[in-house]
Amino acid sequence: MSEWDEKTFAKFAYLGDVRISRDGKQVAYVMTKANLKTDKYDSTIIIEGLKNGERKFIENATMPRFSPDGNKMTIARLNEEKKITELWLYDLRSMSGKKIGEYESIMDVQWGPDSRRILITGFKRRGDEHLYFEDKTPVWFDMKGFLDGEKTMLQLIDTESEEIIDTITIESFALPYFNVAVWHGDKVVYNVPKEENPYKLFDIFIYEDGKSEKIFENVSFRAVDSNGEFLLLLGKPKKEKLSEHDYIYLWDGKEVKPLTERFIYNNWNGKLDAKGNLYFTMAKEGRVNLYKLKNDKLIPIVDENAWVMGFDVSDDGKVVLLKQTDTKLSEVFLWDGKLKQITDYNGPILAKLKTRPIKHFRFKSLDLELDGWYIKPDIKEGEKAPVIVFVHGGPKGMYGYYFKYEMQLMADKGYYIVFVNPRGSNGYDEDFALRVLERTGLEDFQDIMNGIEEFFKLEPQADRERVGITGISYGGFMTNWALTQSDLFKAGISENGISYWLTSYAFSDIGLWFDKEVIGENPLENENYRKLSPLFHAQNVKAPILIIHSLEDYRCPLDQSVMFYHVLKDLGKEAYIAIFKRGAHGHSIRGSPRHRAKRYKLFMEFFERKLKKYEEGFDIEKILKEEKKEGEV
Repeated sequence: MSEWDEKTFAKFAYLGDVRISRDGKQVAYVMTKANLKTDKYDSTIIIEGLKNGERKFIENATMPRFSPDGNKMTIARLNEEKKITELWLYDLRSMSGKKIGEYESIMDVQWGPDSRRILITGFKRRGDEHLYFEDKTPVWFDMKGFLDGEKTMLQLIDTESEEIIDTITIESFALPYFNVAVWHGDKVVYNVPKEENPYKLFDIFIYEDGKSEKIFENVSFRAVDSNGEFLLLLGKPKKEKLSEHDYIYLWDGKEVKPLTERFIYNNWNGKLDAKGNLYFTMAKEGRVNLYKLKNDKLIPIVDENAWVMGFDVSDDGKVVLLKQTDTKLSEVFLWDGKLKQITDYNGPILAKLKTRPIKHFRFKSLDLELDGWYIKPDIKEGEKAPVIVFVHGGPKGMYGYYFKYEMQLMADKGYYIVFVNPRGSNGYDEDFALRVLERTGLEDFQDIMNGIEEFFKLEPQADRERVGITGISYGGFMTNWALTQSDLFKAGISENGISYWLTSYAFSDIGLWFDKEVIGENPLENENYRKLSPLFHAQNVKAPILIIHSLEDYRCPLDQSVMFYHVLKDLGKEAYIAIFKRGAHGHSIRGSPRHRAKRYKLFMEFFERKLKKYEEGFDIEKILKEEKKEGEV
């Protein structure tokens, strides 16, 4: 068996953006691999015939989109030299392709029903040579940088003549990962986020023949799919809180009908087939499962300890999906009444590595019964092993049955791994998610501590004298908070977290909405902004801490980590900071390959020195120099 290390992640194939042709005969997906030599990611579109198993490849490409007739495909290709994205059109019969456009950015492409027109979602900025300027909020946004007056552009293109048919300009920026527009028959429906809260409120318009008409105003759902007859809406008619669940609704042109409210759990995505059957994912108690709703009957497609990471549906109801578990990375599956695995890129790699399954436990915390999990390392009888507690992001994140690289890595290095879903997590009823609001760091922290205590009862070989804690975002906040509130932890790694809620409110891209909900209204007067901030309890920290942050994080900006680090050092505490020069909030999974390898190396070495070797100091420069001698990183 091979050992896990900081470079093991580069052996895996990462699959995404899975698609199925309308006739259900072909599937396509993007396979991405990390290249440590070039420090880049290599992405290939793979098109597979479901009857003959024939595979076709388009190199250096992402965003596969089948035309409705199944004969053509658009793809996006990054031109790094020009710093633009090229749009290409491929004939799938001859596999010949031609470039049909260049764009500052392409967020999505959708084919019209005639297999000729396409709708491109992108954006346009001012582009002044010397400065950015704004009269709206926010000034910046994570994964986008400075917005610079960004406007969302919807462009209708004739793929045969390559001419622009029309352009729809939306006077606001587009939210990453949020649908902007969908074809609705021969019309286009598009969502416009409201400036006062672009995550919670939308106007929805319908476009036809050069004219747009508003069909919904100040709603909390958005259009996500259509089969030409019915429009699918994800969200709620009106949310009071951003943290409320999303459900799925159907609009027939006259009224909105709720489809999934009765299932109580949060929905992540939904699609319709030609007959109007609904397919949707639901976050439930550590799982993200996939269901079909037909004539009000719920049919499970994936109902197991797994996460469905994406899916698509053909006209006749075939489903192609990406599924992963706690010990297996995402692979492509096909459902046509039964579930069948299509790919196994990572199976041979995982066969050479020892993966350790997670073990579930339930525990009582204050007024709730909660879910927790742990991974047990290889440990000899009579010996004890150190423990690392992981805290998810959010607070409306969710742990459960998905593949977490750092957990497998550290379990392989001899650590118990413990993680729980405290109140505020996703995967439960809406009230559960809202319980943390204006109380972040109070009962949710107690939930984590109570989960740890229950774990110690289950595993007597776990060493409570050698416990570390780590997390990113809300998990980074909770790591900072835990080190100020408890002496249990002997080391902590805080990543892209929060130390002072007032500056987070004022500085973060979503602070004006998110922080006012999580911590409370009236930030300049509300004592919560000080009381619940780790910065003002820094004098209580006894354990060494490594603080990791990325420079381009606009969600939890760099000031949060630098402030905490400076104050800790001024107080004479043992603290270290590593700031990656590139990378947004999600740099832990989206940073460049060498960036990620260095992060994993620091992660391993810090806990090794503090929980196993009891070493003083932490020389980051020396550790990274040693790493450079060993290989490409």
